[in-house]
Amino acid sequence: MNIRLLLPALASVLLAACATAPKPLQGQFAPITPQQGLTQTAQGQSVRWGGRVIETLPGADQTCFQMLARPLNSLGRPTARNNDASDGRFLACRSGFYDPAVFQPGREITFIGRLDGQQSVKIGEYEYTLPRLAADVIYLWPEQTQSNLPPPYPYYGPWGPGPWGPRWGWYGWW
Repeated sequence: MNIRLLLPALASVLLAACATAPKPLQGQFAPITPQQGLTQTAQGQSVRWGGRVIETLPGADQTCFQMLARPLNSLGRPTARNNDASDGRFLACRSGFYDPAVFQPGREITFIGRLDGQQSVKIGEYEYTLPRLAADVIYLWPEQTQSNLPPPYPYYGPWGPGPWGPRWGWYGWW
């Protein structure tokens, strides 16, 4: 077999193998959404849910997070493809103190835990029942930033690609 073909194929397989969920988020979980978590049959199931923080509520012995649930990607990170997509809300609680200044509204978190009943909260004047998750793992994702840098090669001239090569572009000759 030609080594020129084997090397790029091997490199792409190795890079694809690197795209796995972080170690604390790995495992097998019930495919239950937060909306389905309100049923009695779902109670006690081990789930992996995530989303954006709505409110962090530290208590005397535990901290609860009110979350806007989002679908998770293959890494376990909440997706942001469509900001209107939501799987409802849920409440995730874990013993200890988690600082609301760190776990600010809008931050992405993934939880692993078991379903532990439900809890009623008031949202405005509406009484809303949320599934409650007894969290074993809290994974705070780093904030994503957008870059304003121009894209890398190829830069094309004002007339499109041509015989002048990839170094001609809107930034002139290099």
